Parts: sequence; structure tokens; C-alpha cells
Amino acid sequence: GIGTPRRGRCTSGSLAAPSYVSELTERIKVKAAGEGDRQEREDSAEFVRFFPAFVWAVRDFALQLELDGREITEDEYLENGLKLKPGSSQRAQLHNLPRECIRQFFPARKCFVFLQPAGGKDLPRLEELREDQLEPEFREQGDRFCRHVWETSQPKTLPGEHVVTGAMLGTLAVTYVDAIRSGAVPCLESAVLALAQVENSAAVGEAVAAYEGLLERRAALPTESVAELLELHAQCEREALRVFMARAFKDDDRWFQGELMHRLEEQKQRLVQRNEQASSDRCTAVLLELWDELDDRSGQSVYAVPGGYQRFLDDRQEMVERYRQLPGKGIKADAVLQDFLQSKAFTSQSIWQTDMVLTKKEKEMAAQQARAEAAERERQVLRQREAELQQLLEDQERSFQENLRQLEQRLEDERKTLLEELDKMVDQKLKEKAALLSEGFQDKAKHTEQEIQGLREQSLEIKDPSWILSALDMLGEVASLVLPGLAGKAAGVVSAIARNMK
Repeated sequence: GIGTPRRGRCTSGSLAAPSYVSELTERIKVKAAGEGDRQEREDSAEFVRFFPAFVWAVRDFALQLELDGREITEDEYLENGLKLKPGSSQRAQLHNLPRECIRQFFPARKCFVFLQPAGGKDLPRLEELREDQLEPEFREQGDRFCRHVWETSQPKTLPGEHVVTGAMLGTLAVTYVDAIRSGAVPCLESAVLALAQVENSAAVGEAVAAYEGLLERRAALPTESVAELLELHAQCEREALRVFMARAFKDDDRWFQGELMHRLEEQKQRLVQRNEQASSDRCTAVLLELWDELDDRSGQSVYAVPGGYQRFLDDRQEMVERYRQLPGKGIKADAVLQDFLQSKAFTSQSIWQTDMVLTKKEKEMAAQQARAEAAERERQVLRQREAELQQLLEDQERSFQENLRQLEQRLEDERKTLLEELDKMVDQKLKEKAALLSEGFQDKAKHTEQEIQGLREQSLEIKDPSWILSALDMLGEVASLVLPGLAGKAAGVVSAIARNMK
């Protein structure tokens, strides 16, 4: 804050600033890499991204808001107080250093002046006064100040507008304190990267939990087909990815997204196994119940008569038809039926051998037919299994496409935010450059122009398609490792996206 000014007109302004403002670049660094002048230039521009807006509250203000015979606003009072003095004397440097820092690191500035809240005898007992006993003008000034804070204050964010939660702020604070205690200079970039490791790991866990929770609510196993099961998985996966994208940040090598892909692929495999087991249990229970009737007839010697084998075949076929018509058996219906009938082959052979009506030739033909039917059922089961495996492989590509789609959308949103952020910084730097030129500081204006040029170069880099494509390529490399069925295909998928972006 500013000490109580003496009564009179506003001239150059009595402005004081804590020493740590002028020593900022010595106390903390933005970038982990870089040395010397280059590092200092990068820091001076990059600090703006991390810093909040600057609100200067002047208490017990007793000056007149007037300059050179004209009324000025509170903001003009602050800007007038931030003007630099020409010259290179020690006095000029001491005057300019804190002002330069405030102008450089806090381009968005606002000023509020407050009269004394009470006068005369009431001032010593200020804490005892009710709000309605304070000076009306002071209350009005306080209301304006509060409205400004509530209406313009933004949540603390990291680069890319990633909102910092309370837990994240605690982690950052510990990181900074540990660095200071060790004698190192705290680095914002390193702290953010360390925080990203913690947050991204938590994002993976949260996404997997979201997948499991959604699956628990929606899963009704067994499903009638693999396609139905994979659609269920895809729905849960999309939601899990949204959860991950909402929390993860600075996953530049896509390791954590790859870890999520791997975890969800494992979840899918377990889901397939659960579905198959549920189907197998259901089918086995149905077949055992249906076969009880044939067992009862066999126990009553219904088939131990001439022509009994044919009657047995007819009854067995009727049982199979009834089995196939029952819903809710799931994807293992044919495989379980094949295994079940093979397990009952001894019963069939026993009835066949005791049927005295059949000739030796007819028995051989019946045996060949039984083997042919069993072989056809086996081929049908294999064809179904191959089709299911193909669907599972195709689902890996679908999963990769969904990961690419959501990552691309996330990067597009980040790019838009970063470009808006850079445009705002350029506008603020242009204003600072104009102010320096008007005050006659050509060298400082030239330095600011270099910062502006650096920000514009960053904008061009972010606007280039490669800014997004390189991240998608990285995800493709990761996906080829965590999704074996995708090997050789990921590059083609990314290339197709690249063609669409041009």
C-alpha cells in the first residue's frame, strides 16, 4: 500500500514498492533452461503469464485527484506515479527500478483511493463502529473496490488456463518452500512439471474410476454380441477420457494418456472375460436343465428299444432348437453347446450301439454324420471366434481414434486460450512501449519491442499445424506400444488427420 499522503495536489506521486519486486528475477525463475540475458528476457515476458492483475489500494487518501490543473482518475494517479525519471544517476535508478518492475510484471493495473473511514473522535475506536457509522464516501469507495474484485478476479491458473485447485496449490507451495530451504532459486516451470506428474497420475486413476463406475451402472452381462459389449466399453471409455482431459495437463510426451489407454485396454479385456464367463454360466445352466428331460427318458429305457437312436436324435435336436430360441445366453452360446454335446457323446454312442434295428452300415453312416455335425459346429465356433477377435482388433483402432479426437479437441482449446493470452500480452507490451517512447526512453522501448517480437514468434509457432500434429504423432507412438493390435496403423491414422487439417 501507500503511506498517507500529505494534503495538496497530486504531483509525481509518493510511490513505494517492496524490495522483492525489484529483485524478482533473482528470487524466482520462470524457465528451467536458458542462461544469461536470454533467460532474463524470457523471464520478463513469461512472468506476466503467471502474475495476477495488480490492484493498488491507497488508504487514508488526502490529496486532490488533480494534475496540471485538470482532474484525473484514480488509475491516472497510479500511472502518473509510475512514470520514470530520465537520467542514469543513482537517485534516478532508485526511483525507476520499482516502477519499471511494476510496469513490466503487472501490465494490467487498477487503483482505488480510500478516504479516512471516520474522523475526529471516532477514528481511534474504528473497530467498534458499525458499518453505517463509517463515512458514506468511504463506504461507497469500499463497495466499488469489492465489486471490482468480485467481477474481475480470475481463479489462479497455470499456463493454458488450467485452474489450480486447493490441493494443487498446496503441492506448489511445498515445492517452492523445499527449493528455498535447499538454497535453490524456485523455478515456476519445474514446479509446474512436478505438479503435472502428481495431477496426471491422479487424472489416470480418476478416469479409470469413472470408467468402472459407469460400467457398473450400465453393464448387463452377458451381452448378445461382441459389438454390443464393445459399444458399452466405448461409452465408458469416452467418459473416462473426458475426465482425464479435464484434469491432466503438461502431458507433453503423452505418457499418462498412454497409461490410461493401457489401463482401459486391460479393463476391456477383463470385461470381455466377465462377459464370456457370464454367458458360459448362463448357457451351461440352460443346457443342464434341458438335458434333464433326455436323462429322465434314458433312465426310463425309452431309447433302449429298436429305433430308439433315431428317437434320441429327434429329442436332442428338439432340445437344441429350444436352447437356441431362449434369449439372454450371450456370445458363448454356440461354443458352450458344442462342448456340452461333446461331453454327452458317450450317452449318444451307447444308445446308438444298443439300437438293434440299425444295420452295421447304417451305424457307420450315423457315426459319420455325427462326426460331420460336430465338425461343422466346431467350424462355426471358430468362425465366430475369429470374427470376435477381428472386432476386438478393430475396437483398438476405434479407441485410438477416440483418444486422438479428444486430444485434438483439447489441444485446439489450449491453442485458442494460449493465442488469446499471447495477444493480450502483446497488446499490453505495445501500450508499455508507447508509454516508454512518450517518456523518452528509446532503449527501454527497443527492449520491449524485442519482447513483443518474441511473443509474436510464439504465436506463429502455436498457429502452425505441427503444434498439434507433433502431439498426435507422439500419441501414435505411445499407442503402438500399449495397443499391440494397432502396430503399423497409428501413423496412417495421424496422417489422415494431418491431411484434413491442411
